[in-house]
Amino acid sequence: MNRYWNDFPILNQEVNGHPLVYLDSSATSQKPFQVIETVEAYYKGYNSNVHRGVHTLGTKATDAYEGAREKVRRFINARSIKEIVFTRGTTTAINLVAASYALPRLQQGDEILLTPAEHHSNLIPWQQAAKRTGAALKYLPLEEDGTLDLEKVKETVTPKTKIIAIQHVSNVLGTVHPIKEIAELVHKHGGVIVVDGAQSVPHMKVDVRDLDVDFLAFSGHKMCGPTGIGVLYGREELLEAMEPIEFGGEMIDHVDLFESTWKELPWKFEGGTPIIAGAIGLGAAIDYLESIGMDQIEEHDRKLARYAVEQLSKMDGITIYGPKENRTGLVTFNLDGVHPHDVATVLDAEGIAVRAGHHCCQPLMRWLNVTATARASFYLYNDETDIDRLIKGLQKTKEYFGHVFR
Repeated sequence: MNRYWNDFPILNQEVNGHPLVYLDSSATSQKPFQVIETVEAYYKGYNSNVHRGVHTLGTKATDAYEGAREKVRRFINARSIKEIVFTRGTTTAINLVAASYALPRLQQGDEILLTPAEHHSNLIPWQQAAKRTGAALKYLPLEEDGTLDLEKVKETVTPKTKIIAIQHVSNVLGTVHPIKEIAELVHKHGGVIVVDGAQSVPHMKVDVRDLDVDFLAFSGHKMCGPTGIGVLYGREELLEAMEPIEFGGEMIDHVDLFESTWKELPWKFEGGTPIIAGAIGLGAAIDYLESIGMDQIEEHDRKLARYAVEQLSKMDGITIYGPKENRTGLVTFNLDGVHPHDVATVLDAEGIAVRAGHHCCQPLMRWLNVTATARASFYLYNDETDIDRLIKGLQKTKEYFGHVFR
């Protein structure tokens, strides 16, 4: 048991008669006491809408909500809180960029570059943008292990490239893409880069100014925060030139019978009552992660991934997907002759939670020539003993299905 395990109350339970081993943090992370208690304190002590009221509860809620925005700004090293838009999550943030930035600017002959490994949330919005504008989708070629060759990226990026939309870290392969170098390439041609940071921001230090990205999207629930809250970072000058896509309360400045004007950044993109408890909880999650240190978290997660790959590689009949090196805290695999859903079901009977399926990456599954995979993903509350339990569970799975098939 590692030193942070006790901070997460959900982990102290048995599942199917076994101590829980949670290996599904890429789907959603667990929440520490510090976050749970912060959200509870809001609802118990100062539940109120923000920005509108001058009463004590409203002022306290507004201060906490906007204080969380400042924590996000500092966490990713944005220049201003104007560059931090609260959303429902990564999906909403990317859709906002596709609808508000891309649709008015793309035209016939322009190109949007993606990779075949993108999560559906960073694929379908761009498919729709291409259909509506006449722009073309192009795909950066992946190497055999799912990494990118920068020389091939250079050959693919052209003056027609208006947008590169790319994951920072693959939620299937654990690949870490060279975002800084790709940003430099697209900027040379006058394009912008949109980064899906859902799997990177929780696990490593992400500095938007150092990476020189134009947009970055990520979700709170994957980084110890509540569900339903996410962030869109955008360069101030780009956000300033974009129109909101949701209209109503909170985002308006002046409303007349026939015309309205919008609030300044970032509030013009936050129509309606915002996700107050979620934002405050995300702020608490950032406090928690920073108390540990993102460099320490990244080192821990990479160490566990290396250990998992080493142990799985010793087993017969296991196929591991993704790079052997430079992998973040997950490992995706298949057990020969056993469907991943069956693998996950047997592991669940042993109290081990893993993910099975296409992981919202159907094109990548086809690229891998499989229909589905199993995935074990790790976070700061896991340690080597959890992976040892996984290996024992997989041995039991092999024995069970070996007996069934005989």
